[in-house]
Amino acid sequence: MQRDGAGTVDGGGIAGSGTAAAALSAVRTGAEREWGALVRALRTGLRGRGLAAMPLTICATLAILAFQVWQQSPSGAAIVEQLGVVRASLPLHVALSRTPLSLFVPAPDLPVWGAALQVFVVFGIAELTLGRFRTLAISYAATLAATMYARQGIAMGPDRFFGLSYNAEFVRDTGPSVAVVALAVCIAWRYRARITGAVLVAAMIAEALTLPNLAGAEHLVAILTALTLAAGAELVHRRTQRTSAALNAVMLIHRRT
Repeated sequence: MQRDGAGTVDGGGIAGSGTAAAALSAVRTGAEREWGALVRALRTGLRGRGLAAMPLTICATLAILAFQVWQQSPSGAAIVEQLGVVRASLPLHVALSRTPLSLFVPAPDLPVWGAALQVFVVFGIAELTLGRFRTLAISYAATLAATMYARQGIAMGPDRFFGLSYNAEFVRDTGPSVAVVALAVCIAWRYRARITGAVLVAAMIAEALTLPNLAGAEHLVAILTALTLAAGAELVHRRTQRTSAALNAVMLIHRRT
């Protein structure tokens, strides 16, 4: 619709503006549905405390930077090797004793800032939303599961599903990426960020298929571990709630009688 003269009304412009507004509203609604609960939880966790609310995250980030600096010198590299470098070729008890610190030992040939940034962001979100204890428990559960899988995958051999090449026995198996993936999955599950979780899982599967190696396979193990922990915790919580409700009902009936 168009009027002549100074009072011209452009119907196409109005329609286009309305379409843009509707699209923007849809994006906001989708973002709120996907990340709204998570953002509110982060604001609550940070309110009035700032970085003081994330001591675990700060310590983990500094540990990664410290190990990176340490392993750059010949003497430091030997000490880091003894403290936190895990390989499937090591005796099991030695590998398990090194697993706790292996989480903070980054790959020496990759940019350390990437690992440190991953840990600061994902560990920080997890510490503020899942809690310090759960963050640590999920991180170490995923890291331990990956350490144990590496041995089993190598024993299975490359010809079997989810098996690994025999060369993986001597690959350095350290770094925070397994813990980061597991925490990201648990966060997405807890706050029902379904699209974010699906994209993350799809990216890890694509990585494992495109670059079949120990790291890619362990990321899939991290996903399975995180899903098991998240689903198990939710199931326990629901059953606890039902049990509590049943007990309250019984006590109420007993009081009335």
